[in-house]
Amino acid sequence: MVTTRTTDHADPHDYDHQHSDVSGGTLRAAAFGAMDGLVTNISLVAGVGAAGASTHLIILTGMAGLVAGAFSMALGEFASVSTSNEQLQAEAETERAALKRNPVGELAELTANFERMGMTKATAERAAQEVHEHPERALRVHITAELGVNPDQTPSPWIAAISSFVMFSAGAVVPLLPYFFGLDLLWVGLVVGGAGLVIAGGAAARFTTKSIWFSALRQLLFGAIAVTATYLVGLWLGVGAAG
Repeated sequence: MVTTRTTDHADPHDYDHQHSDVSGGTLRAAAFGAMDGLVTNISLVAGVGAAGASTHLIILTGMAGLVAGAFSMALGEFASVSTSNEQLQAEAETERAALKRNPVGELAELTANFERMGMTKATAERAAQEVHEHPERALRVHITAELGVNPDQTPSPWIAAISSFVMFSAGAVVPLLPYFFGLDLLWVGLVVGGAGLVIAGGAAARFTTKSIWFSALRQLLFGAIAVTATYLVGLWLGVGAAG
């Protein structure tokens, strides 16, 4: 006897499709950290290299940029995510007080929100009434409906900070790799850094609907703009210093 699995009442996320975590902040922090590390250090290498700096000075500058940038990114992410979470908590307390102070008005507000979502008035009234039978559930639903975020799914500032620190460091070390192996040629460092931008941009596109090549070339273009600017500044300052 062959049995088939019934999926009528199953969670479609178990068998049909999966969603990426768009609320945790980890992907954003990691992608931003990697891109920033790559662009920052490729630009630094281009600038000091164009100015005629020695290999030792290029590595020193790149490592200083890596350490300073990684800590700056991590601390910035921690502060940003913490502040966002604290603001959400404050809004939740405001909503909690409103639910206690004016339950009838809040019930009517939720009913109207459900109607805007496509429910009939009768269904919206029943749903809102059922939600309001449990204060904490009512709070969650109101916050989600009014602010578009789930107060139970806030991102971790520590995860965001660590992801940003690690990925910035990984990105920043890429243009320095040729120098670590004794290839003290500026163009090699820039090519390796450009390859890193292409790979990072393409990898980020796997979490979106964008073409991998579109995302990769877009990131390469953005990096090229920054590199060109710092290269010209380094060339100008180097020539000026030599004169």
